[in-house]
Amino acid sequence: MSIRADKLHAPEDSTGRRCRRRIRVSGTVQGVGFRPFVYRLAIRHGLGGFVCNDDRGVLVEIEGATDSIVLFEQQLTASAPPQASITRLEGESIVPSNVRTFDILPSKRNGSAETRISPDIAVCDDCLKEMFDPGDRRFAYPFINCTNCGPRYSIVDGIPYDRPYTTMRSFAMCPACAKEYGNPLDRRFHAQPVSCPNCGPRLWLTDGNREIACTNPIGQAVLSLKRGQMVAIRGIGGFHLAVDATNEPAVARLRRRKHRDDKPLAVMMPDLDVVRRYCLVSEPEAHILTGSRRPILLLRRRGDAPPLAPSIAPDGNMLGVLLPYAPIQHLLFQNNAPVLVMTSGNLSEEPIAIGNGEAVSRLQSVADLFLLHDREIVQRCDDSIVRVLADVPRVMRRSRGYAPTPIALPFDLSRPLLACGADLKNTFAFGRGNEVVLSQHIGDLDNTAAFDGFTDGIAHLGKLLRVQPTVVACDLHPGYRSTIWAHSQSNFTVIPVQHHHAHLASVMAENGVTDKTIGIILDGTGYGPDGTIWGGEILIGDYGSFQRFAWLEPVPMPGADRAARQPWRMAVSHLWHAGVGRDEIRDAARGWGIEPDRVTSVLQMLDRTYNSPGTSGCGRLFDAVSAILGLCTENTYEAKAAMMLECVAGEEPLNESEFDLAVEPDTASGPLSCSRLVLDMFNGVRTGTDPRTLARHFHLALAERFISVALAAAQSTGLRQIALSGGVFQNRLLFEHMLQRLVGQGFRVLTHEQVSTNDGGIALGQIAVANALLTARETA
Repeated sequence: MSIRADKLHAPEDSTGRRCRRRIRVSGTVQGVGFRPFVYRLAIRHGLGGFVCNDDRGVLVEIEGATDSIVLFEQQLTASAPPQASITRLEGESIVPSNVRTFDILPSKRNGSAETRISPDIAVCDDCLKEMFDPGDRRFAYPFINCTNCGPRYSIVDGIPYDRPYTTMRSFAMCPACAKEYGNPLDRRFHAQPVSCPNCGPRLWLTDGNREIACTNPIGQAVLSLKRGQMVAIRGIGGFHLAVDATNEPAVARLRRRKHRDDKPLAVMMPDLDVVRRYCLVSEPEAHILTGSRRPILLLRRRGDAPPLAPSIAPDGNMLGVLLPYAPIQHLLFQNNAPVLVMTSGNLSEEPIAIGNGEAVSRLQSVADLFLLHDREIVQRCDDSIVRVLADVPRVMRRSRGYAPTPIALPFDLSRPLLACGADLKNTFAFGRGNEVVLSQHIGDLDNTAAFDGFTDGIAHLGKLLRVQPTVVACDLHPGYRSTIWAHSQSNFTVIPVQHHHAHLASVMAENGVTDKTIGIILDGTGYGPDGTIWGGEILIGDYGSFQRFAWLEPVPMPGADRAARQPWRMAVSHLWHAGVGRDEIRDAARGWGIEPDRVTSVLQMLDRTYNSPGTSGCGRLFDAVSAILGLCTENTYEAKAAMMLECVAGEEPLNESEFDLAVEPDTASGPLSCSRLVLDMFNGVRTGTDPRTLARHFHLALAERFISVALAAAQSTGLRQIALSGGVFQNRLLFEHMLQRLVGQGFRVLTHEQVSTNDGGIALGQIAVANALLTARETA
């Protein structure tokens, strides 16, 4: 297809000569209205030439007066469409050809994809205005979209981003839609998912066995929700399970059927005004809620909020909230839906369902009704999760709306690379050129369906990017399924990367840093080169190497992995390690609700060092203290004990003068004992000190301990740059206090924003480390 501007004549410059420029635009420039933007810009400045998509991005050739071309190039970046992200603009002068029309040419494929794939984008205000207008031909149409919004990554299976390479290829456009699609001055020019009620996907309601006859499936679904029923709703990146968030029996039934005991559930609210009735919302938080990415945002509850079902988030003072982002969701609220629990459409720990047949099969025992449509989903994309810490939005789970936007590197990769990530909160990644493309959130790979999603996702994203790496980076842990998979691929050279080194490299790469850095890396578990479990680390290193400057003194994990699921085991271990008597430990455990016989069994394991590997994991220390304070003895979901400890400590920022902190009897490097701190918690409970005071004492003492060690590392090395990474830094009190104190000491502090600080960011670090190791080998 070639679209021509009739009677468009580019003026000649003052010398009578015409100039011509070839411009290569790279970045997220397909599927975001970039070509019609270029077309309109060329017309405005009276330029001839053409624009087209290809595998590298967008190619432009313009011809006309020199001054007009200069203005064109300036506005090309300054006025780009809101969803576009230009990473590189390359221009060269070429021989004029006396072209006086401007064309939009068909897309070209040359075999090597360098263009970026746009994430799925929340429906825009212009489309919503049409959808709510009774006089518009798309009134109440649940699949409305334009070049500024709608599904992208979840429906694409090829590059360039054109309709034949999306799941919309099975829907032939009607004449009205085709006219919009072909008009470069229209908002829907080359909007690949464009459709209308006459030619696009359809929506229907079913009980899983038969379609329910009704003229308004969405309205009927809302009536069912108000009656306390559970509806599975097919959306952009997969299914949600929805119930009335004010109906406690309905929410409790959802938990039972989904096998999700007490892990917090997300809530969807119709607009920002409603959110403010339930939660405290800052300006940065309001901006995130109403932006085009629409993640789940963790917000503090209001004390005077209207009631919600108590079992939505029974263990804390935070609420995960999101606003509608798909037209179907807006129409639910237009039909007077209540505030809704909107949780992933799966059984606990399984991947989210994406296909109609798959959802009915897997969720038949969970959902009462299914709201289905026939626009297929290629890639599942869970809702992303964001929390504002230190006034900055920080991604906790990177998926819909964020993936697969690349992360720019401060160096060029020597070759294409694949990174497998970790086994928990898995994301994988491809590295090419000077960027890393992280996958969407995959999940925990001990689940077979999630592991299948991991292998299928690698094949799919590799196909989209048209990269075929011969080197794969993986975690050092020999038992990780991702590591085992990497070693099973005969066509790959495998580079194992130590877990905490990858954390350090990840935060360095995200911040564009290449020089040596002090890293405070705090998480629950990571396999060390010495075969022990690490997780409370102060490292000094760069991409190519690291040294362990200090670490939490290892404490046994009685029962190994069971100790991570049962914090009371770590409490017993820490008390035993600190020299507390066996009878005193059994007496304390009675207060936690643990039978003395179980405690005796654990003590015997510790005495015999049976099935009790040592761990320096900071997450396990949080578990122990949470149990000692009587807050949590069973981690029914990951990090429950730590989250409850943070919640009890309250909202007020920590202050270093708040407590008279005891000094542990050891040096500021090597193994760092926490026995004094554990004993302070234990004795505080025995003397009746309230849990809030003890929880704040623990957070402050631990933060100050790591700060003092970081200062010692800086003094020893002369480095003035400190990186914070690891899942423990999702804790607001600890993170904000350490950040503020370290900045106050004059350090440059590197933190995560775009990439998860937990294991969801590991793959980025693996790419950076693997590249450095390869380069070192080749230059040795």
